[in-house]
Amino acid sequence: MVLRIFGWSFAVTIASLIVAAIYGGPQAVLLVVILSILEISLSFDNAVINATVLQRMSEFWQKIFLTVGVLIAVFGMRLVFPLVIVWLASGLGPAAALDLALNPPADDAAYFPDGSPSYETLLTDAHPQIAAFGGMFLLMLFLGFILEEREITWLSWLEKPLARIGKLDQLEVVIAGALLLITAAYIAPDDTVSTVMIAGVLGMITYIAVNGLGELFNTEEGDEDSTKSSGPTQLAKATGKAGFFLFLYLEVLDASFSFDGVIGAFAITSDPIIIALGLGFVGAMFVRSITVFLVRKGTLSDYIYLEHGAHWAIGALAVILLVSIGYHVNENVTGLVGVALIGAAFISSIIRNRRNPEPIAVDDHDDQAESVPVG
Repeated sequence: MVLRIFGWSFAVTIASLIVAAIYGGPQAVLLVVILSILEISLSFDNAVINATVLQRMSEFWQKIFLTVGVLIAVFGMRLVFPLVIVWLASGLGPAAALDLALNPPADDAAYFPDGSPSYETLLTDAHPQIAAFGGMFLLMLFLGFILEEREITWLSWLEKPLARIGKLDQLEVVIAGALLLITAAYIAPDDTVSTVMIAGVLGMITYIAVNGLGELFNTEEGDEDSTKSSGPTQLAKATGKAGFFLFLYLEVLDASFSFDGVIGAFAITSDPIIIALGLGFVGAMFVRSITVFLVRKGTLSDYIYLEHGAHWAIGALAVILLVSIGYHVNENVTGLVGVALIGAAFISSIIRNRRNPEPIAVDDHDDQAESVPVG
């Protein structure tokens, strides 16, 4: 099973390293390896959340996510997205933006007679609005999960009180809106306040719209037993329009997770080909394979706190993205926080399984809760 699931990822990795060697020699190969590790470490929580959604989709939509979705992740977010940002920010045409990325001139005046910044600087300067959109989308996902009552809790001392106050209607929108205002007022640079506010609100609207449409079409397709839930709805094997909106939800989620990786990659290299090979062809493929592995092995059912740990990692990433609008946050911190939270949830799951080997029937709306202390 491991070879079948990860086979394409290993094949793509070998091909990508060969292309990197031809393109830029040993140094390019090393950069691709470094970027691949960066992407996988930053996106493991993404894989866990993807798996929780993917297992609710029909086989057809699972295949769409693992084929068309990979193309969007590789070419859309890791190659086209940075070029579009530079294109819009600089006023250059698409061809000129690509040429600037591939062949950065020694003198930027060749493209910018007024002394405007280079490709790398243009993309980095777009970080506030990118981080605001991604941060608010992920924050809404985290709040929707953590403010909902569920049978199983991980950090019960914190999750139970949060679930109780979460009974207040639209509390996640209130909290997210307040944090966005604080970010714009006290963290964002003065010249980015309006763009941060607009991008943050768009992130919230995108989450509400995509999640709401998923719930709507699940209901229309006859899921009379499903109840309101955070993130994508709980319908098993969603098909038709419901499957499409779960697919759309996953693509927006993947984009939100990839923002910090794409921007952080420019601290390592500004070459878009190397970034696409490392983050996209190798990193994104392995994230997809990890997602499939979690679904096929039933890992989320066996280690019941993994989903909780992943959502806490998402909450941490959302806060880091918002803080990074005004302050530099080392990429290692972002990756280590996510890995630490998921690792703690995994260990807690093992402890719980040893204490109580009987499987738990999960009902997200049962008032009873079980937890294993962490630390």
